[in-house]
Amino acid sequence: MATAHEAIDRLHKTFRSGVTRPLRWRRAQLDAMERMLREQSTRLARAARDDFGKPVAETMLMEINLVLEEIRFARPRLARWTARKPKPMHWLLQPAAGWTVAEPKGVALVISPWNYPVLLSLEPMVDAIAAGDCVCLKPSELSPKTGRVLATLVDRYLDRRAFAVVQGGAQETGELLEQPFDHIFYTGGGRVGRIVMEAAAKQLTPITLELGGKSPVFVDCTADLDTAARRIAWGRFVNAGQTCVAPDYVLATSDVADDLAQRIAKAAYQMFGMTGGRRDVVASGNDSNTRIGRNDGRLRTVAADGTTEDGRRPDDRNGHDDARDAHVWSPSYAQIVNDRHYDRLMSLMPNPDGPSSAAHIVCGGYGDRANRHIAPTILTHVSPDAPVMQEEIFGPILPILEIADAASAVAFINARPRPLACYVFSRNAATRRRFERDTSSGALGFNLPLGHLMSSRLPFGGVGASGMGAYHGYAGFLEFSHVKTVVAKPTLPDTLAAIYPPYTKRKRALISMLTDFGK
Repeated sequence: MATAHEAIDRLHKTFRSGVTRPLRWRRAQLDAMERMLREQSTRLARAARDDFGKPVAETMLMEINLVLEEIRFARPRLARWTARKPKPMHWLLQPAAGWTVAEPKGVALVISPWNYPVLLSLEPMVDAIAAGDCVCLKPSELSPKTGRVLATLVDRYLDRRAFAVVQGGAQETGELLEQPFDHIFYTGGGRVGRIVMEAAAKQLTPITLELGGKSPVFVDCTADLDTAARRIAWGRFVNAGQTCVAPDYVLATSDVADDLAQRIAKAAYQMFGMTGGRRDVVASGNDSNTRIGRNDGRLRTVAADGTTEDGRRPDDRNGHDDARDAHVWSPSYAQIVNDRHYDRLMSLMPNPDGPSSAAHIVCGGYGDRANRHIAPTILTHVSPDAPVMQEEIFGPILPILEIADAASAVAFINARPRPLACYVFSRNAATRRRFERDTSSGALGFNLPLGHLMSSRLPFGGVGASGMGAYHGYAGFLEFSHVKTVVAKPTLPDTLAAIYPPYTKRKRALISMLTDFGK
């Protein structure tokens, strides 16, 4: 097996040979990737299912289909994107001409995450191929089966001279980051993003960071609550909440907050099956042995052995659920990727020993550690200081906070790091304008979560802590290209002679006249 150094050296040699520059080659690779996806879609979807229980239909719809759309969008536009773009030249330089031309950067490293392992591996590759680059793909070690399938298929379908897939964990990623690249494209969390950026800075390598953050949703009384509830439930709980642009928390005006919570719970039930039940528990009062079952509102005493007075054992915050065998999880609902993430998510649930984390569990609140499932969970009466509000949740938990009005929501959002997305459900035109004008996020969606993720015509990227750079369609082509400026001027007449040194009295007068021109 080739080392990281050998693999990257091979890619650099391929790029220098000029193999990847012709449009015919680029189209051939896009054709090959399309053929790969059509012939191997089931194999890829089953690999994602085996990694973390992702529904096959969901992978088809939200991963494979979107890569195919990106290919179909880019392929017929390559000639236009790569053509010279004429630019006007300053009148002082006439006669002269200027233009820009997009040229490939070289060898790109794509580091992809586990949550959308097909989409976030191959869609950046489509843009890099369109730009004429060679690509080294590093899939996540947390989705190993999908990574192995991708490595096999890329080697089988694409030009082996121009592509490499390096598998492994943190050590292999670290070795790759020591290699010289012409662009690094990273999708993942902020902690690793800083490591990637630091490594890129050492070699002055341009970088794209697609990170995440706490993407807020604002809902007021003018919204269609049923539609808002269904769309929020879908955006939050699809892929078990493991989506970088999923609604992370809801800011709802007090006149709709509780009603909205119930409607979202109902929508989650309709989409993913049973989400409530006897095991929903939350702290109530000052007695640490007293919990309230949110299904029926009755106080229940929890005995020393963890059972309630009716002999049932509620799921605790560490995910130990002895009743899990009685629960059948929906085949339309993904698992949590691993035990570490499961435990992290369960630690965000309301804690009877932590007053700041107290909340009302509308539905969910329990999990099944053996199968790595956490029920879609909706929390109300959440404090802004609660643990669930201190980090990106990246799982099936949705806090709903009451807010006075749109102005308060904007202030709340602006007091926190800029998110990857912001969503607004309101029919009020002034409210919409306020969010568009006064908030900053990677994208802003009115009445539609996740929608910008699905269009090749819209740039996708973050701002501030949620990332830098953008891709999809033409934006992705430019991200993996260097736009070079070209100027040309005939040798005769040599009009520049009028300003060559030495600066005689006549030339100084001319320069003074030019300086005063246009005042």
